[in-house]
Amino acid sequence: MVKIIVILWVLATACIEVRAQAGDEGRFANVDAWLTANTPKMGGRAVLIVEKGGQVVYSRAVNDRNGGQRAMDHWMARREGDASEGGDYTLTTRQPMASCSKWLSAALVMTFVDEGKLNLDDTVGKWLPVMTAHGKGAITVRQCLSHLTGIKEPPLRESISEMRAVRSMDEAVAMIAKMPMEGEPGTVFHYSNAGLQIAGAIVEKIGGKTFGALFTERIALPLGMTQTDFGKGPVALPSGGAISTPEDYMRFLEMIIGRGLYHGVRVLSEQSIADMQVERLGPEVRIAYTPVQSAALGHVGYGYGEWILGDAVSSPGLFGSFPWVVNDRGYCAFLMTFYLNDKGKQQRYEEIMRLVDEDCR
Repeated sequence: MVKIIVILWVLATACIEVRAQAGDEGRFANVDAWLTANTPKMGGRAVLIVEKGGQVVYSRAVNDRNGGQRAMDHWMARREGDASEGGDYTLTTRQPMASCSKWLSAALVMTFVDEGKLNLDDTVGKWLPVMTAHGKGAITVRQCLSHLTGIKEPPLRESISEMRAVRSMDEAVAMIAKMPMEGEPGTVFHYSNAGLQIAGAIVEKIGGKTFGALFTERIALPLGMTQTDFGKGPVALPSGGAISTPEDYMRFLEMIIGRGLYHGVRVLSEQSIADMQVERLGPEVRIAYTPVQSAALGHVGYGYGEWILGDAVSSPGLFGSFPWVVNDRGYCAFLMTFYLNDKGKQQRYEEIMRLVDEDCR
């Protein structure tokens, strides 16, 4: 009798699964087609994960590279010390996140705000006297997180190269302190590395540890992001130095859409998540520089470490990786790619957001 019941249960379960699959027939078909068609244009490798209601509803890796792309990936991987040597993408492939790092770094800063150890209206001069010595002490932490410092930094790639050459966080801040101003703090938006580097130096002063160690302790470990860090260099680069995997980054996005809560663990307060997503670019703010790949995504604003793209929030990276969260629809997604050609990036972001949104309604 027990055996018969077990057999009937298995058959019933099978029927339920068939019905579920039949009901989902065609769901994400357009996403599949888009990923197949666009991956060769995005460096030949792509991973897309979509999660809604705490469940992964779509996950796919496409590896379709030509010989030139394979050679470039191999060279870049060796340069970055990547043990995979530029192999095919999987959910656990580690690679540089570029500006996707900004979201992670802003979240780390907000943990100190939650604990009352830092106030967003604190001036940077309170923590970093070298900024006051060069006339920049009145810049606030709030302005650092939203690229409103008024500091005129060199172009992004040049700035990253210069930052990688410094040997300490104090040296990095001293270099930023000497940069010219292009407007009063709070009145000019210049997407750059300077603000988050300053904020990173401040949390090091408060926390008494390196930025990387603080990130691991306060963000990575609570979220189980075991494959995410800010590298092994002498100075962490909060604006672009994170290395992560699709699987790991999705854990962070789960926390964001969970309003600071991840599997019962409180990482950030609901207030901090809300503050990070408030538009900071009012009509009084002059736009001095914004990257092309972010500028064409419809209505664009900026919060703390993240772009506000209409109903979505995001933090795209230079290499084409694109994480986003749509709070109203309750889903998050992450597209990981690696390519340097900006042509068509913004259009592809718009397309994949629209297609995923259609299947997450």
